[in-house]
Amino acid sequence: MAYLLGYDVGSSSVKASLVDSCSGKCVATSFYPKSEAPIMSLKSGWAEQDPSMWWENLCLATADVLSRSRIDPADIRAIGISYQMHGLVCIDKECNVLRPAIIWCDSRAVPYGQKAFSDLGQNKCLGHLLNSPGNFTASKLAWVKEHEPEVYGRIWKIMLPGDYIAMKLTGTICTTASGLSEGTLWDFREDAPASFLLDYFGFDASVLPEIRPTFSEQGRLCESAARALGLAAGTPVTYRAGDQPNNALSLNVFNPGEIASTAGTSGVVYGVSGQVSYDPESRVNSFAHVNHTAAEPRIGVLLCINGTGILNSWIRRNVAPEGISYPDMNTLAASVPIGSEGVSILPFGNGAERMLSLREVGCTFSGIDFNRHGKAHLLRAAQEGIVFSFKYGMEIMENMGMPVNKIHAGNANMFLSPVFRDTLAGVSGAVIELYDTDGSVGAAKGAGIGAGIYHDHNEAFSTLERIDVIEPSSSTELYLEAYARWKTTLNKF
Repeated sequence: MAYLLGYDVGSSSVKASLVDSCSGKCVATSFYPKSEAPIMSLKSGWAEQDPSMWWENLCLATADVLSRSRIDPADIRAIGISYQMHGLVCIDKECNVLRPAIIWCDSRAVPYGQKAFSDLGQNKCLGHLLNSPGNFTASKLAWVKEHEPEVYGRIWKIMLPGDYIAMKLTGTICTTASGLSEGTLWDFREDAPASFLLDYFGFDASVLPEIRPTFSEQGRLCESAARALGLAAGTPVTYRAGDQPNNALSLNVFNPGEIASTAGTSGVVYGVSGQVSYDPESRVNSFAHVNHTAAEPRIGVLLCINGTGILNSWIRRNVAPEGISYPDMNTLAASVPIGSEGVSILPFGNGAERMLSLREVGCTFSGIDFNRHGKAHLLRAAQEGIVFSFKYGMEIMENMGMPVNKIHAGNANMFLSPVFRDTLAGVSGAVIELYDTDGSVGAAKGAGIGAGIYHDHNEAFSTLERIDVIEPSSSTELYLEAYARWKTTLNKF
């Protein structure tokens, strides 16, 4: 037997899945922690996590997967890594982490990215980076340089969260062009690290790790990691990608015109373009997809809404009846008519929203009538508000020439909610296809491609199982009316 091990290192948990390389089936999966991992927010707009927490949860998830599957670890042929994007991990020459990781939803670096965008010029940044530097990894490092000079002076290498996990697994420090692009550190015109941005911020290019292909050997499991994980030393790590490109890979979305979506802590619509393109206002982002090359561009156009599942979990903790499950929340939300009888919720309470030009609008409840509305209205309005933020961003993507007619999604997180799915299909007019997969399974199959076990992505995902199709309903007008009311509320900010 031959197996593939995939990790998905998110901000809520670390998930591990073991996949039979022949059948393509997941034979065991686990995640830790069982409650959402903490995010430290010492100031408004800040979001940090301790990288050692990711490693500890990865160890626990691995042990559980091995216990459940009872396989011989020597039969694992390759390891793949998916990870939360845009984070900043700083290490010294002894590979010690110098400060907590500044993660994807942290907003502190916005002014640094905006100033760089202004100073360097829109044409330069968009033409080379495809994005404004925004609050991505490069700008986060600029914040550290100014506010924590003693930390900055000790930095040997900077890494994305997936680079850190790969280092812990293998002892090898490397990254990918796709990863650098998500930190606005890749120059698409030069097909090389963005030296002009490094020079602007005063960063030495030596802080960047060695670059290796997305699908390639990126190190082998070292003895210490093998002991900690109960795996076989020498097992190769052959794939890594940010969570959204990896989610698209998980759904076999590789080619121009194909669309993938997720709705976890954050929400994403991710489309693949065959041209090096960008939004002139940089409200959606363009990164190198997992199969991008200079000769055959594959650009992932990413719409990200920070406040998605995190709003639903906040509603569960603070609004919904005590102890209610998510399925029961969905049932309660479905008891209210489309449009939540006039209640609208803006879901933007998780940092600056790229889609809104990096404004921190915050979460807003509007239209509440104390004599008519109750918890069920708020539950439905929260899910509708999340979907309407998707629709708002999809309009930007459509203006870039990327129509959203069919959405591929995993049967997970908010896509488990009929209210969420029906609202998304109804307001967007898109057909939603749900598949039995997730990021950790995708990472395992990506490892199979990188190790040469699969000839290509078509072979790797030949067993991908479609489990449901959601067509737009006849209630489209009601969804669009509710969306128009929601949009009017947003336009007040």
